[in-house]
Amino acid sequence: MGRAMLLSGSHGRWSRRDFLKGVGLAGVAAAAGSVPLFGQSQAGSRGLQTKSGVLYQDRVGPSRVSLVKGSDRRSIVYQSLKLIEDDALSSLRDKQVLVKPNIVLADCPLCVTHVDAVRAVLDFLAPHVKKPILIGESSVHNTMEGFKNSGYLRLESEYNVKVVDLNRSGYQVRYVLGQDRKPVPIRIIDEFLDPSLYLVSVARMKTHNYVFVTLSLKNVLMAAPLNDYRRNDKGLMHTAPPAKDDLLHFNMFHLSREVYPDLAVVDGFEGMEGNGPAWGSAIESRVALAGRDALAVDTVATRVMGFDPKKVNYLAAMAEAGMGQGELGKMTLLGTPLDQCVRPYKPNQHMAELYGLHK
Repeated sequence: MGRAMLLSGSHGRWSRRDFLKGVGLAGVAAAAGSVPLFGQSQAGSRGLQTKSGVLYQDRVGPSRVSLVKGSDRRSIVYQSLKLIEDDALSSLRDKQVLVKPNIVLADCPLCVTHVDAVRAVLDFLAPHVKKPILIGESSVHNTMEGFKNSGYLRLESEYNVKVVDLNRSGYQVRYVLGQDRKPVPIRIIDEFLDPSLYLVSVARMKTHNYVFVTLSLKNVLMAAPLNDYRRNDKGLMHTAPPAKDDLLHFNMFHLSREVYPDLAVVDGFEGMEGNGPAWGSAIESRVALAGRDALAVDTVATRVMGFDPKKVNYLAAMAEAGMGQGELGKMTLLGTPLDQCVRPYKPNQHMAELYGLHK
C-alpha cells in the first residue's frame, strides 16, 4: 500500500485551494452538515464519489492476515510474521526499515509496545536487511526517556539498529480539519512521508477514549504530527469532548493517504481494556496479528477484542474508500481460527456511554 501524496502546504504538490476543491467537498462540506462525514451510500467498486468525481480509487483485493495464539509473546509475534513472510519480504526490497512501536507514556509499561514484540520483529527482519534498522517514536512526552524505561536502548547492542526520537526530525506542512471545521496547518514528521522507508507499525492491542480502538493504523497516524517539545501538533487532530464523530476519525482517514504502514503487527499478548489508551487495565488475549494490509489487520484485531469494526468510524471510512480490506469474508486468515481468539474487551468508559454499551 503506497503512501501517495494527498495534502500538502508549500512543500508538496497540493495547495490549500486543491485541498478545499478535492477533500473539502467530502470533508469540509460534511463538517458543515451538508453531507455525512462517513456516509454509507456513496462508495462503490470505483471508489468514494464526490461532486468533483472519484476522491479515492478502490484498491481493495483479497488480503492475508495471520492470527496466532500462544503462551509466549515473542514466539507468537514471530510466528505471525512467518505466516505472511512472502508478502512482507516481497515488498521490502532494499528499503530502509523504520520500526514504529507505541510509547504513550514513559512511566506506564502497559500502554507501551512491549520490547519483546519488537525483538520478534527484528528476529524476523534482520536476516533480510543490510542497513541498520531504525526504531523510531514521537511520543507526547519524552521519547528517549520512554525508550530507556521500556528497555529499548538495549536493542542497539543486540541488533544492527538505531533508536531515534522522531520528534527531532524535520517536517512538512499538511492540513487537517480543526475544531471550527476549517483547515489548519499541521507539521508532519518527514519519515512518515518518505516513500523510501519501509514502515513497520508494532502496536499493543488497546481500547481508546476517542476512537474506540488503537491498533496498527492509529499507531502511525497519531505519531506523524510533530511534537518538538515546545509545541505538540498531535492535539490538532482532536476535538473535545469525546464523540462518535470526533474529528480524529476524519483526520486519520484523511492523513492515511500519505501515512500508511507497509507492514502491520499487533501484539495482543497482554492488551489494555477499559480506560485505554493509557489508564486502562491489563487483559490477557495471548494473540498476535500481522499483515501487509494494515486495515485488514486492524479489522481482525477489533473483532478479536469483541467489537464491531463497522462502528469504528475511521476503520469503516477507510474500508469504504478502498484503502484496505475491511470485509472478513474477503480475507484469508492464517494460523489460529478467529473464534478461538476472541476475548471481549471492556470499552473505554466514554465509548461505552456514547454507544450504550453499559446497558
